[in-house]
Amino acid sequence: MKIVSINRSTVNAAESVGLAHFDEAHAKRALDFHSTFPQYQPTPLHSLDALAQAIGLKKIFVKDESYRFGLNAFKVLGSSYAVARILSFRFGSKVLSFDQLTDGRLEPNMFTFTTTTDGNHGRGLAWTARRLNQKAVIYMPRGTKRERFENIAKENAEVSITTMSYDDTVRYTREQAKRNGWTLVQDTTMDRYAIMPRLIMQGYLTMAREIFEQLSDQLSEPPTHVFLQAGVGSMAGSIAAFLTNVYGINRPKVIIVEPYEADCIYRTALANDGKVHATSGRLNTMMAGLACGEPCQLAWDLLSDTADYALVCGDQVSARAMKLLANPLDNDDKIISGESGAVGVGVTFDLMTRSDCRAIRDQLGLDKNSVVVCISTEGDTDRENYDRIVNG
Repeated sequence: MKIVSINRSTVNAAESVGLAHFDEAHAKRALDFHSTFPQYQPTPLHSLDALAQAIGLKKIFVKDESYRFGLNAFKVLGSSYAVARILSFRFGSKVLSFDQLTDGRLEPNMFTFTTTTDGNHGRGLAWTARRLNQKAVIYMPRGTKRERFENIAKENAEVSITTMSYDDTVRYTREQAKRNGWTLVQDTTMDRYAIMPRLIMQGYLTMAREIFEQLSDQLSEPPTHVFLQAGVGSMAGSIAAFLTNVYGINRPKVIIVEPYEADCIYRTALANDGKVHATSGRLNTMMAGLACGEPCQLAWDLLSDTADYALVCGDQVSARAMKLLANPLDNDDKIISGESGAVGVGVTFDLMTRSDCRAIRDQLGLDKNSVVVCISTEGDTDRENYDRIVNG
């Protein structure tokens, strides 16, 4: 593992324009919208007490997004909310409910939504478009697993796998959207493209709000550490900003986690020059949801104000956690967590149990008084690999 401090600026949440978009009011708006879907239920926040005791923590909580809308991942929160906001703008309303969006005011196939995805985001967008009787065109980068492709195709989307990397596929998708008059739903900031990434990130506030309410029911004080995995950084930026808003000076330490092979947030923090920095190479990691080479500028702007550290690790860290969560200790709940979902728990476990991680553990202040929160962002979205790791 490697770690670098994020050179945080001194932020007054009430004065920061970026943070103001991720406060309790915006979280309530997102949660109120998602609550109108028939499939909505808050996903579980598991307290793994036996694991915490075994590795020397006071508490470890894991948010389990494998239950989200039956789609096995959290990403649908962002795409569905962004689509709803765009359609609401079109009809001159605030945020239309699911019933309002399906009451006939939208003609079938009136809109075509498109995106680049490693799997979960595109599946969520296709799921949303199908329920609103609209079209979805989804592009996936080279190396995409067939199961992730088929899960999107089952939602009646037009889906294809390119011969390009994730970031090059993003640029290609944007060109197709311009050429065909489609609506691009991407959480990557590009030239003159910033509103949609912010709307997607605001959709993730539903998960943040659930976590805050669930923790409040179980704790009298804020957690001490939160581990957030990052691809382009949009989920991490959204959650970190919300935590800063709701906890203020008592907010937990926020640690951003990435694979070695897709370490754009780590590189950006390491450079510390006010610019975002891309990862070179082929993004060769099994953590497909984190295999992004270029950070979202909006996400980094938030993380540079609200996160404390960026940490990178190998795939084996996540693999160990996948097995650990599938085979829980004592009375802990079983969690089916995929490659990108398990990495936060994996990092926590290794930091607390490996002697060669002691310096990082001490730097983070992890000890018997620590209360850690991780998010299992996906379930077994690649079942073949999941079975190989967990049962192999």
